Amino acid sequence: MIRRALACCLTLGLVACATRPQEPVPSSTATPPASTPSEAAPERKPDLPPVDLTPVPFETARANFVRDTAARYRLAPAYIESVLAQAQIREPIIAAMSRPAERVKPWNEYRPMFISQARIDGGKAFLAEHREQLLRVQERSGVPAEVIVAIIGVETSYGRNAGNHRVLDALYTLAFKYPRSGDPEKLEREVRRELFFRDELAKLFELAALEKLDITTLKGSYAGAMGMGQFMPSSYLDYAVDGDGDGRRDLFGSFDDVFASIANYFVKKGGWVRGGTVAVPATLDAGREEFNPVDWTPDLGLDALAARGYHPAGPVAAADATATPVTLEGSDGKQYWLGFQNYYAITRYNLSRMYAMAVFQLSQAIAGRELPPA
Repeated sequence: MIRRALACCLTLGLVACATRPQEPVPSSTATPPASTPSEAAPERKPDLPPVDLTPVPFETARANFVRDTAARYRLAPAYIESVLAQAQIREPIIAAMSRPAERVKPWNEYRPMFISQARIDGGKAFLAEHREQLLRVQERSGVPAEVIVAIIGVETSYGRNAGNHRVLDALYTLAFKYPRSGDPEKLEREVRRELFFRDELAKLFELAALEKLDITTLKGSYAGAMGMGQFMPSSYLDYAVDGDGDGRRDLFGSFDDVFASIANYFVKKGGWVRGGTVAVPATLDAGREEFNPVDWTPDLGLDALAARGYHPAGPVAAADATATPVTLEGSDGKQYWLGFQNYYAITRYNLSRMYAMAVFQLSQAIAGRELPPA
């Protein structure tokens, strides 16, 4: 569902105040299935405040967490202690987070992992079953029903596989035992990741207090993402909405809440444009050099793109729309696309150009449109 700044008011066992790392997992709300190789996202790294790399004993870091989380959310330290007493350090979670990244698959190998006939058929059936609810959300938000369905299909196979790890165990493990590679050049990133998960664990307590959730029973991914749309606790707090009007934001059992929350994430986090183009195939003039931007910000107008040799090969909703070139390695060679603001909005869910394209193309197939070759 990913990735969002860390709050700077907690000591959390380290003298640090880190912004949230912008990486595929779990940068946003979403964590791809464990078997899916993450793509190294070419995002600009913000200037980060310094972080103290001095090791802190587990007991000290844990005690500081209890103290600071209690003060931050006005919770009883004894309550936090009672919950953490039920948490377990899970070696399989450490192993999953430590696994070396697989090679980045080319588009023609990546797409079949997300788009199959079974997933398309499942999406069509899911859309038909929940059409009325989805169309209400589409009307309110401007996010097409098929895009919401595609996210749920990619993330959790339409809710059938939302994760089997206790969220408490996942976040506790990564908050206090984030794996260390032993490589000095990776230490700062590893410390920042641990801080990220420690902050997510703190926010899990805030979420439980606000939404009356039993922390000890919540299930999710090995990185702590939850529900049909795989929201991290911070995204649950920031973007989940009460879609059915019952006074709660339930991303586990309420389809109305899930649909409305995914749409709200796209609008609030990604700047979704109602009626806007997501992506269109493009051509690149012969002899022109490919332009590979450092991120997926759509900041080039059609005239600027044409000056670089790129031309849309499909309709664009607005002549003044801005886009970014996207190059994919297809089965028959390079594929050129233009990704517009709504494509960028999908990358806020998971910072990967191929993830965004997979969600977009799955949504098109669910809507009954013909898919281009992989």
